[in-house]
Amino acid sequence: MRTALMNKLEQASALDPVGDKLQPKVWALLRPQRVKDALHGVWLGHPLHPALVQVPMGAWISSAVLDLLPGRRMPGQEQAATTLVAVGTASALPAALTGLNDWSWLWQEERRVGLVHAAANTLAVAVYAGSLAARLRGRHQLGRTLGLLGLAAVSAGGYLGAHLVYKQTAQVNQGAPDMHRVEYGWRRVAEVDSLPQSQLLTRRVDEVPVVVYRDGAEITVMLDRCAHQSGPLGQGTMIQVDGRACVVCPWHGSTFQLKDGKVVHGPASTDQQVLPVRVVDGVLEARLP
Repeated sequence: MRTALMNKLEQASALDPVGDKLQPKVWALLRPQRVKDALHGVWLGHPLHPALVQVPMGAWISSAVLDLLPGRRMPGQEQAATTLVAVGTASALPAALTGLNDWSWLWQEERRVGLVHAAANTLAVAVYAGSLAARLRGRHQLGRTLGLLGLAAVSAGGYLGAHLVYKQTAQVNQGAPDMHRVEYGWRRVAEVDSLPQSQLLTRRVDEVPVVVYRDGAEITVMLDRCAHQSGPLGQGTMIQVDGRACVVCPWHGSTFQLKDGKVVHGPASTDQQVLPVRVVDGVLEARLP
């Protein structure tokens, strides 16, 4: 039943008008590029949203534990629960901003689930805000009741978030699975003399497409499928960023250094995998790290 419901949600095209209007507004709001990159987690090396979510979730769950303890209220218990609810409610804003930024670069089916995920979490924040207000006024029983309702809402949002990641692979490194399709040991890539200088070429290591880039005596072999949404980097454009040659994904603009695959700009937040290389008798070879 849950699977059927989630499948229907993925195909709920009635959500598209909302998502289509919201997406460009998010792009316009979260400017400039360095803000987007910071919220994507480029500086961290993986998406920032899952890390920040732990703060409100941990605080709210901890407050629920205190609220559900049996017996008489211990000294300071109500104050501790109130503080935890306040911490969770305040920390939900940065977590929401990172999630909104990531959501704006997802595929349509993912954005549909993401909208409901965001709606559930927004409801949770509103209910927890009500719980906090009730506790501050001394109405702790009402605050506890609202807290449990808020926990139910955020748990539903968490279920949808897990579906986005584990079923729909949102913000998961899309290129990494290609590593499992390459045999161990050195694999032939191309004749070195066939590689032009400072141009992107697409070749294959076994059955896996890779981007080959030659800069003088240095040669890079990088997975072709973009870590963000599998865009073909071999069809991307080359730019210079701080004097370093980079490739820009033709689909969503993720930017990677050609020398080492380091991510420079999002929406990708993880580096692009580069393979170790060697030249033997004029033949370029690559292998798994």
